[in-house]
Amino acid sequence: MVDGWLLFGKPSNNQQTTTNKQHLTILGIDSMTEWIKTTIESMGYVGIALLMFLENLFPPIPSELIMPLAGYTANLPDTKLSVAGVFLAGLFGSVLGALIWYYPGKFLGESRLKVWADRYGKWITVTSKDITKSKHWFDKQGNKAVLLGRLVPGIRTLISVPAGLSNMPLPSFIFYTTVGSAVWVGLLTYSGYILGSQYELVDKYLAPVSKIVLAVILLAFLVLVLKRTHKRRRR
Repeated sequence: MVDGWLLFGKPSNNQQTTTNKQHLTILGIDSMTEWIKTTIESMGYVGIALLMFLENLFPPIPSELIMPLAGYTANLPDTKLSVAGVFLAGLFGSVLGALIWYYPGKFLGESRLKVWADRYGKWITVTSKDITKSKHWFDKQGNKAVLLGRLVPGIRTLISVPAGLSNMPLPSFIFYTTVGSAVWVGLLTYSGYILGSQYELVDKYLAPVSKIVLAVILLAFLVLVLKRTHKRRRR
């Protein structure tokens, strides 16, 4: 893992270590990256599936980092993972996570789901307006909305809700979710696997890029939560 000054700018020699630790601690970048890597290395396929499942529940855990790291690990000389196994584990976790959002929409109904979103949705950046918009879009696009939605960050999770609200048949939902997720997971896994043949380049370039991706996601998530909390307090 490269030093944090590649992301934040190099401070003076006396302040470099302290500044790096402060920045990384505040953003949670270093700890999340290490947690993802440790989970993959210690739990293997089960860990990959678990991480992709959690990615659907908690947006700041990005599949854009999980699957490339898993693909990279599959290309290491002493690994027990295969690229096919990594892909299937990630796909399984992704589809299972999508089902978690399908069932509340199907059984709770739109009204109760909106009430829940207004009360607790701020922690996952979901509001009743988001549910309404996603349902309208789903009604216009039909089944293909699920397939295409799984390819778009930010919509990947939310698209399951209107599918449930619209009583989309479960076999159809699983089929379109699996196809869309397979494309997404496959691209990320393969990119990490290809980069894995260039071990020095991966360590040199992928690490700071992953920190930037995580920083943007975490900061955007925090800003969105604060904005929506502020709006509710003004009402």
